Amino acid sequence: MTDRLDQFDSAILDLVQRDCQMKAETIADKVGLSASAVQRRLKRLRAESIITAEIAVVDRKATDYPMTFITGMEIERDNYDALARFRSWAERQDNIQQVYYVTGDVDLVAIITARDVEHYDDISAQLMSENPQIRRMHTNVVLRDVKIGLHIPVRNPARR
Repeated sequence: MTDRLDQFDSAILDLVQRDCQMKAETIADKVGLSASAVQRRLKRLRAESIITAEIAVVDRKATDYPMTFITGMEIERDNYDALARFRSWAERQDNIQQVYYVTGDVDLVAIITARDVEHYDDISAQLMSENPQIRRMHTNVVLRDVKIGLHIPVRNPARR
């Protein structure tokens, strides 16, 4: 994917990841292009699904869902449809923020937000009842955020 990105694309992506509301004129000043060239590049980056979303990141503590749980799940080994079924189910659950298919002691790792421990218990009970392919869950409660980030470093072709 990054073979399609030149140094200007990389610089633009770096800036819009940090502030997706930054004006094209401001970006242009920072990367050395015209505002119209920046707008064309942004349009292409969106059309090619290199930019997949532009969102507001909300502080969980300001919401009704201040707690975070990191949950490792084991799925049935002989059930090849388990991952696809779980993915489909998880996409409809707003409290499940992220899910990763991983190596190691568990098969899936999910980041789940909840109001409190009791709410998480309800979410996990629903998860287990609606996804019988999940054999076991291992949960860690986040005590304090150390770093939360969504910024992905973008390789600059000029620096290879």
